[in-house]
Amino acid sequence: MHRNRMEVTRRAFLKVVGAAGGGLTLAIGILPAAALAAAANRVAGAGAAAAPAFAPNAFLTIARDSSVTVIVKHVEVGQGTYTGLPTLVADELDAAWSQVRVEGAPADAKLYHNLLWGPMQGTGGSTSLAEAFDQYRAAGAAARAMLVAAAAARWRVPADTIEVRNGIVSHGTKKATFGELAADAAKQPLPASPAVKDPKRFVYIGTHVPRTDSKVKSTGTAIYTQDIHLQGMLTAVVARAPRFGAQVKSIDAAALKGLPGIRFVVEVPHGVAVVGNSFWDAKKGRDALKVTWDDASGFRYSSSDILAEFRRQIAAPGTIARSEGDAAKALAGAARKLDAEFEFPYLAHAAMEPMNCVVRYDGDRAEVWNGEQFQTADQAAIAKVLGIAPEKVAIHQLFGGGSFGRRANPHSDYVVEAATIVKGLAVQGQRGVPVKLVWTREDDMHAGYYRPASLHSMHAGLDAAGSLVAWQHRIVTQSILAGSPFAAMVANGVDPTSVEGAADIGYAIPNLAVDLHSPEIAVPVQWWRSVGHTHTAFAVETFIDEAAQAAGKDPVEFRKALLAHQPRQLAALTLAADKAGWAKPLAPGATGTKRGRGVAVHKSFNTAVAEIAEVTVAADGSFKVDRVVCAVECGLAVNPDIVRAQMEGGIGYGLAAALFGEITIKDGAPVQSNFNDYRVLRINEMPAVEVHIVPSAAKPTGVGEPGVPPIAPAVANAIAMAGGRRLRRLPLTLAA
Repeated sequence: MHRNRMEVTRRAFLKVVGAAGGGLTLAIGILPAAALAAAANRVAGAGAAAAPAFAPNAFLTIARDSSVTVIVKHVEVGQGTYTGLPTLVADELDAAWSQVRVEGAPADAKLYHNLLWGPMQGTGGSTSLAEAFDQYRAAGAAARAMLVAAAAARWRVPADTIEVRNGIVSHGTKKATFGELAADAAKQPLPASPAVKDPKRFVYIGTHVPRTDSKVKSTGTAIYTQDIHLQGMLTAVVARAPRFGAQVKSIDAAALKGLPGIRFVVEVPHGVAVVGNSFWDAKKGRDALKVTWDDASGFRYSSSDILAEFRRQIAAPGTIARSEGDAAKALAGAARKLDAEFEFPYLAHAAMEPMNCVVRYDGDRAEVWNGEQFQTADQAAIAKVLGIAPEKVAIHQLFGGGSFGRRANPHSDYVVEAATIVKGLAVQGQRGVPVKLVWTREDDMHAGYYRPASLHSMHAGLDAAGSLVAWQHRIVTQSILAGSPFAAMVANGVDPTSVEGAADIGYAIPNLAVDLHSPEIAVPVQWWRSVGHTHTAFAVETFIDEAAQAAGKDPVEFRKALLAHQPRQLAALTLAADKAGWAKPLAPGATGTKRGRGVAVHKSFNTAVAEIAEVTVAADGSFKVDRVVCAVECGLAVNPDIVRAQMEGGIGYGLAAALFGEITIKDGAPVQSNFNDYRVLRINEMPAVEVHIVPSAAKPTGVGEPGVPPIAPAVANAIAMAGGRRLRRLPLTLAA
């Protein structure tokens, strides 16, 4: 009997986001006049665009100077959306790349919703390019068709005899720029189903084009929330509870009276905001403020207590996430049995830009400036706080200084705080005063949200020939979705983010069982770059390596046999092994050291990534990751350089977590506070990385997250191959 409870139905997701409203607006829905009027006031990543003369749809405008402004609906946090999506438009439009400008889209779910998420606008799950691929191509193709129609009417020639190349429309000796044709093109009917290019005719797609955000970021002119300075703006910093769950009991603001620049004190959902003329004024006020906390509901567990609870639960069967064959019976009859337990800590997102946003509220409407990742959810949450309709909350899209999932908070935590503050100011007669909420890194590390800790118990059985015949995988981890606005995605008691990468493994194992416990722990958790795959990939890929070793088989060949019906994973694994020289002996290290090579392959967000790590282990147990060879099967690589950059970044981010990442809890509060005790990877610790892309003509899949999961197991497997022991706890250490 096949039972797979991890699938989340589209209907369940729509129940979550249905309040956002709006049906599917085709890629070429007309851009409203109000949106056009507001365009000049939006902060653009590539500078202010000229006034549009031709706005055929919601995704691009063409000005009289022939500049093409692409309206990007996904936040740019370094992953390349401000280049990848404009590439699609520019290619179909046959524009010159130098013509292209970029603006972040406003919050408008009817026009800019994520096509994979139903009527909700937002960025996440490595969906940006995958979901918008056809949409943005159609937008460019429609504009091109209208420009050609305008030229054909002007020159009285058949449209199919007109050529468009590098931003110039021509017929014989007749030539016109986009800007010269813009007014006439605006009068042409909008094509219902514009024809897109045959891939053989791609100019930019599949090649390198310069990133649109490189110049502004390298010259310091890129606009982030911290760069927003509005007239009369105040700054807020929040005093937060010393432990999770504690509530404000009383506030003594007497010590603030002698401090200059302090303007207001406002209670927010989980603390008290001090509002001042500047950040330093507000911070000094926050530090001087005396708050008495009610600890009656405060959380008092430490990491050891949490682990003990996990161990208690893992001893019993959990809720079934997947069941095929009879794993228990096959395991009992196996010629050889393997057992392992894997332990994973909480992890902070540690984005370079901590949480912040600017909100202005005049009593009727609100404006928000933010590196916005969850437009629809945040828009609704702000509206609820202020008691206004969501459409009265305008969000101006800015660059985000990293996120790794943190800015897509299911509870809209920091924007709710900001909305609460401006509402409090309005009550005190300060309507229309903009407020910039600033979280320090210590705030984000102490009061933010974490990747859940987890415990895995695994059992495998091999037959006499060394074939894998049984697999049992039990997971204990907090649910990210339970208790959030997305709780409807929990299907039959299984949070899909807890078991992804485990319940959907690609290995062909005839008897397989995956079950889950979701303990209720008061530590706040949410998705972290690559979500559940961050722990399931490690457990699966190190345990499969143990199985290969027990079977006396080569780890790559063992995996290949089990992935015969998974062409994408198989292609990535084959390419990585070839490029890494897997079949050749590894060069020896210095005297007294041992070297090892390890492999891991994992599919997440519909993209398969294989990574092979080479490590050197010293006599004292210290080790260094020397080299990583990565192969990625992500469908068509729209911009190969961005794909490589995302793999390199994912490897660096995942390696930092594998080597150092750990949030420990003591008496209900996190111990770590900043980069001094929550290490990130340093430049000299980054290995040499090679990225190879599997050629593909399939539609693109995501690359923002899939590079992360394989790196930790690849390194752990390499350490084992170097003669070190099997490591089953992160962060990795060979210390006794």
